[in-house]
Amino acid sequence: MDNELIQALKDCGAVKFGDFTLASGRKSNYYIDIKKATSDPGTLTLIAGRMVAIIKEQHMCVEAIGGVAVGGIPLATAVSLASGLPLVIVRKSLKDYGTGGRFIGDIEGRSLLMVEDVTTTGGSVIEAIRSLRDEGAIVDSVITVVDRDEGAQSGLNAMDVKLVPLVCASDLLGQ
Repeated sequence: MDNELIQALKDCGAVKFGDFTLASGRKSNYYIDIKKATSDPGTLTLIAGRMVAIIKEQHMCVEAIGGVAVGGIPLATAVSLASGLPLVIVRKSLKDYGTGGRFIGDIEGRSLLMVEDVTTTGGSVIEAIRSLRDEGAIVDSVITVVDRDEGAQSGLNAMDVKLVPLVCASDLLGQ
């Protein structure tokens, strides 16, 4: 359990209580607003440092850091800067103007680490991984700031993708 990160998330106002509808459509009596953490330089630096440490400790073969718009972008950017690895941005949908495309950054044949703000069912990152793999990227790991323990782990495991949470919701709420 990462007590320093848990405290930082609470101190920056990322943990909220009330009635919320999550991206998955589920209802919840708490919400993890990681945008509060990513807009706080100290907390964002702490998160990026933790993610880079995991990359090193677990000897992950990573050639780029990916994040899904919008919540994953500040995290992926911070981890990219802290690690020196290139950034890949995954849009939620295909852009049909300008240069077009769904991805910003080189992906074909590259091993990407996806970073997420909060995982519930994992739907957003699972869909992004499918699209990345369809374009030739190799994705076998996701690091999330908070896992709500509501199915993301099993959904990613079914795709042979490892989910590594910095904090589980039960730890965050239990303190």
